[in-house]
Amino acid sequence: MIDKIRTETQYKQVMALIESFLQKATEQGGFHTLKKKDSEELHSLSKLAQEYEDEVKHVMPLPVTINAIVRQKAEELNITQNQLAGILNIASSKLSQILNGKREPDVPFLKAVHEKLGIDGNLILERI
Repeated sequence: MIDKIRTETQYKQVMALIESFLQKATEQGGFHTLKKKDSEELHSLSKLAQEYEDEVKHVMPLPVTINAIVRQKAEELNITQNQLAGILNIASSKLSQILNGKREPDVPFLKAVHEKLGIDGNLILERI
């Protein structure tokens, strides 16, 4: 396991690995089905990617609403709304209502966004 992403090629390789874990979790019914080793590796890879993006990619600031943050994260992960619902372990209809502002995000949704998408808890709390 690498300790730091130094090149765009390494970044793309890490993102491909992250995508494979996301696909595996989706196929198995959610992140809770991943083996502990896989879950830990996904977390480490995500952290490496985030550090690289923060240092090199100069990612634009996150949007100001939870809905926009979740939409942007799904876009970054290149996943559909249905795949996102699977990752968050919630119904697609509930996710759609939250993302379209027709339903307020509840605690289980916010917790899933934090744990499964890696969105900082403080950022979430600042936006609700």
